[in-house]
Amino acid sequence: MRIAQIVASLEARHGGPSRSVRGLSGALAAAGQEIELLTTAPAREESFTAGSLTMRTFPRGWPGVVSPSAGLRAHLGQGAFDLYHHHGLWLRPLHYARRAAAGAGRPLVVSPRGMMAPWAWRHRRWKKLLAAALVHPGALSAVAGWHATSEAEAEDIRRLGFRQPICVAPNGVEPPAEADQAAARDFWLRHCPDAAERPVALFYSRFHSMKRVIELIDLWLERKDDGWLLLMVGIPEEFSVAELRDYVYRAGGGHRIAVHDGHDRPAPYAVARLLVLPSHSENFGLVVAEALASGVPVLTTDKTPWASLRTTSAGRCVPWAEFRAALDGLLAEGTARLRARGDTAREWARADLGWEKPAAALAAFYAGLREKAP
Repeated sequence: MRIAQIVASLEARHGGPSRSVRGLSGALAAAGQEIELLTTAPAREESFTAGSLTMRTFPRGWPGVVSPSAGLRAHLGQGAFDLYHHHGLWLRPLHYARRAAAGAGRPLVVSPRGMMAPWAWRHRRWKKLLAAALVHPGALSAVAGWHATSEAEAEDIRRLGFRQPICVAPNGVEPPAEADQAAARDFWLRHCPDAAERPVALFYSRFHSMKRVIELIDLWLERKDDGWLLLMVGIPEEFSVAELRDYVYRAGGGHRIAVHDGHDRPAPYAVARLLVLPSHSENFGLVVAEALASGVPVLTTDKTPWASLRTTSAGRCVPWAEFRAALDGLLAEGTARLRARGDTAREWARADLGWEKPAAALAAFYAGLREKAP
């Protein structure tokens, strides 16, 4: 099948989808599908091809906040695909995908990428109602099938009343190469020397209220100083690096918390003994899978689809009300115990968190939808 994988942006500042959509497209191409990965960026048109995967980037127009692109619209309008798979909601490329699929009589698949979770659905709801009416009118009812990255996300879709078929296929992750890990460790030890002197608990995600960044800072500073450093690396979104640093310093925590911009910098898992992700909501939480693959145990909330952490020794998944106690317990375990948890995490990721199974599940889902199409 010739499949269009469409995402408004692959820029790192947009978090996990910028990596997971690339990974999915590559895995589908490796499995024999003909894939075009189509996106927008504030730059000139570019493309490259590697085997069965072609990536095309089209200039983004105004207003950039909704990612319009005349080039992407025209390319999709050529009607040369067997199926259209769009990643994300509320942006203009979903409108192009809906119109192209309807014009070609081909199925449209949509991955909400966490945007249908209760917290995300309610957050700034008025903007989303405007987007549904004006940015991509009729797109959600035109969906032939949904792609959810967890059973919890599938339940969110059903809770909102959508009855189209759903394929549950989690994101995959590849274990990092040792050379990449070593280079990342060197980078972060240069940029955050305290990480060489103290054990590190890592927050690595977007700086957004959905991630509870302020609550995490407050929680950390309420704890007795036990020598641990909280390293917060992220993509500035709702909060800038300067704003978070100022908040930390005004709270008297400058020696206990380090805040760094993660844009165009290597992932900092190599300097961490524990990843903390206290999110209100995650459809998948790619950083959790990446940390596990890097041999770093994880503490996250039960609003993420990582309840399986409860049945392994790779970390903890708890309600927010229990997050402080779980954090205290993990940090008190000592280096050897956390290293053993990390070893378990790495083996789990190698066995269960690759791209092969998700790509196969989606390829079968595509085929079934295509057979039903007129």
